[in-house]
Amino acid sequence: MASLIHCPHCGPRPREEFTVRGAAMQRPMPDDSWDDWFAYVYLRENPRGPHREHWQHTGGCRRWLEVTRNTATHETLSVRDAALGTEARP
Repeated sequence: MASLIHCPHCGPRPREEFTVRGAAMQRPMPDDSWDDWFAYVYLRENPRGPHREHWQHTGGCRRWLEVTRNTATHETLSVRDAALGTEARP
C-alpha cells in the first residue's frame, strides 16, 4: 500500500501525487543582510526527526501544503494548507 498524505482539500491521497519543494523556511526580507540571503539560498539542515517541508499536490488540487514528517521513519505528523493554515490530521 502506498504512503498517504492527508490533503486538507482532497482527503487521503497517495504520496506519488505530491512534489516536495524542500524545507519550510522563512524567506528573508529584501533589505536583510547578505548573510541571511546566503543562508536561505544555499545552507540546508539535514535533521533527523520531525521536519517541516513544503509540498505541492501536483496530482490533485495543486495547492501548496506544509507537511511535518519524521525524516527517520517517513511518518507524516501533520499537513496544513501553506496559505490558509487549514490543517488535516493524518
